Amino acid sequence: MSERQAAWFARLALLALLVGPIIALALPPLGGDTAQFVLVQLRLPRLLAGLLVGGTLGLCGAATQAVFSNPLATPSTTGTLAGATLGALAALVFAPAATIVGFSLVLICAFVGALVASFVVAVAAFGSRRRTEDVLLVGIAVTLATTALATGVEDLADSTAIVAANRWSLGNLAQIGYTRLGWMALPLISVWALLLLQMRSLQNLVLGDDVAHARGVAVGRIRSTVLVLVALGVAGAVAWCGPIAFVGLVVPQLVRLGVGGAQRIVLPGSLVAGAGLLVLCDALGRVVVPGRELSVGVVTALLGAPAMAWLALRRSS
Repeated sequence: MSERQAAWFARLALLALLVGPIIALALPPLGGDTAQFVLVQLRLPRLLAGLLVGGTLGLCGAATQAVFSNPLATPSTTGTLAGATLGALAALVFAPAATIVGFSLVLICAFVGALVASFVVAVAAFGSRRRTEDVLLVGIAVTLATTALATGVEDLADSTAIVAANRWSLGNLAQIGYTRLGWMALPLISVWALLLLQMRSLQNLVLGDDVAHARGVAVGRIRSTVLVLVALGVAGAVAWCGPIAFVGLVVPQLVRLGVGGAQRIVLPGSLVAGAGLLVLCDALGRVVVPGRELSVGVVTALLGAPAMAWLALRRSS
């Protein structure tokens, strides 16, 4: 496939994602006396949650790739997802029904675990003399360490806790209502705004640390700031909905291929496309198996894995 054909393919894929919200409301078709209740009380908050979480994952993925100047970097590279999984698993094993000020301990532990793991990487990234490769290695080390700890916690779990942990790890929007939506919206939208304010600095980082330094960018400070914002956004999304794969990895690459690589395009474009992708995958999960529902994380993996393989093969050809 030529470069021009690949660009048109990416544009068509992005266009398809824009109709995701319409499809999410329409599938499967509604009828009968309960149609309005299902639409307003179930599908609409689920749609809005998908927009919030998908937009956050897409934007955070694009920001992470810009920070590391690496199209394969994702929030999982910095240990955020592994930390969230460790926190949630620990809560599910030791205190599955506990709450703190009305919030599930699973949600709180997932959020705290993501932040703690990301904080280590953000501290490593703060020094202006730190190379990108060094920060990536710290992120990989944190991911391996938290994954090992999660395996140890899982060894202590009974079968009920293991099943609950597996269900959480698939990612799910089904339990989102208007109350949870309100708690999600303000912090996630705040992260959006703060990350979009970093567009100029991230554009300089993409050109290389030396160029960024020459243009007056405090590389260490900007890198750490962006990583902290990414950690907050991803931690908030994962804590409510569980880990959802491939959105932050594939969406920014499609945006760069389809509409250009400038950060003023990639960052907002990834936000919009990520939101569309997640609600589209959630809608497909409700209809792909008649009478059953696939978790949205399963659908994003089924679509994202071949898309990622195609993008990787196209880059190497």
